Amino acid sequence: MKTTISLLFYAKKHKISPQGQVPIYTRITVDGKRFESSTGIYVDYDKWSLEKGKMKNTTEESRLINNHLETIRMQVHEAQVELLQKKIPITIQSIKNQLLGITGKSRMLVGIFQDHNNKIESLVHQEYAPGTLQRYKTSLKHTVDFMQWKHNITDIDIAEIDHAFIMDYEFYLRSVRKCNNNTTVKYLKNFKKIIRICLANGWLDRDPFVNYKSKVREVEREFLTMEQVYQLQNTQFQNEQHTLVKDIFIFSCFTGLAYIDVKNLTKANISIGIDAKKWIFTNRQKTETASRIPLLPIAEQLIQKYETHPYTVIQNKLLPVFCNQKVNIYLKEIAQICNLPNKLTFHIARHTFATSVTLSNGVPIETVSKMLGHKNIRTTQHYAKILDKKVSDDMQLLLDKLEQQTKTTPHPIQKSK
Repeated sequence: MKTTISLLFYAKKHKISPQGQVPIYTRITVDGKRFESSTGIYVDYDKWSLEKGKMKNTTEESRLINNHLETIRMQVHEAQVELLQKKIPITIQSIKNQLLGITGKSRMLVGIFQDHNNKIESLVHQEYAPGTLQRYKTSLKHTVDFMQWKHNITDIDIAEIDHAFIMDYEFYLRSVRKCNNNTTVKYLKNFKKIIRICLANGWLDRDPFVNYKSKVREVEREFLTMEQVYQLQNTQFQNEQHTLVKDIFIFSCFTGLAYIDVKNLTKANISIGIDAKKWIFTNRQKTETASRIPLLPIAEQLIQKYETHPYTVIQNKLLPVFCNQKVNIYLKEIAQICNLPNKLTFHIARHTFATSVTLSNGVPIETVSKMLGHKNIRTTQHYAKILDKKVSDDMQLLLDKLEQQTKTTPHPIQKSK
């Protein structure tokens, strides 16, 4: 998209001088944004041409004033040319700075964003997960692509970022990138972090997000029923990779661990718990919160099955786990073979543990939350909301108790007359 620049000279008739004259102002507009300044010239209003933006007649006074205005026009043109030569994006702020001789260092968005990402990268595996770095890299790419799409630029002075920029960016993510609501909100959340850095450093004096509101919509989490879990567990595959991925998925179904947490497990993570039985003691990589999970028999059998596998021996891991991309590719193939209705991804195993394995079988939500390593029990409550079967079972228990009470102390309801 080409940058649109316009220049207008106009008389401010509401600012009349004691001599009865009006000031002439310059209005520069760049892509719809305005910058106005006084030329220092005062004229008789009836001598000013509103349509042509200059003095009407050809007197010596009019000629001098019109020449001065033409000089200002040339200065604006020269400022535009100089910015192009310096490869500085032409914005209302950059034009203004050029005309006013403001040569202070511009704070450019991409450089600040990239510096943030570089710091994240240096702390991967210490304070941040690789996935966090990848999300910010993708967010930066989308930001640059948006600026190219909207303004035909690849960078922008942070002083130029306003509410309209945020709203246009949101529109781009939803329409051009086809991001759903929650993905759009997450990308804007990443971008907002960069803005917060600018505000904290005093590089911005206003928050462009101040009037922006967004909300993550609750998504119904998919999970397998226990019948589907056992169907998958009992299916025999000819492909060794399918068998391995199936076993790791089943392991997650009975431990609730996310992919990366299963991959990171070593024998050191298995210890004796308070009940003198084997437990998994680990910390979630995503949130660094502790997870303490008693080992169910199926999970323990799978550990024993692979304890002599070459990968687990050489890498000192508890289980042989492929890269996440391969695992999810194999899971799609497994879903087709087993005729499972769900589009299988590894994270569905964690959802299955929370719903079908634990909550549906009466494990208190506080216990489930602790095992899942959730920081807030409200996160766990998302799983409880979708368990219609659990609601039905609980209400059946209530119905049975009420019927039993009615048999011992009957209280017949009288029909209304």
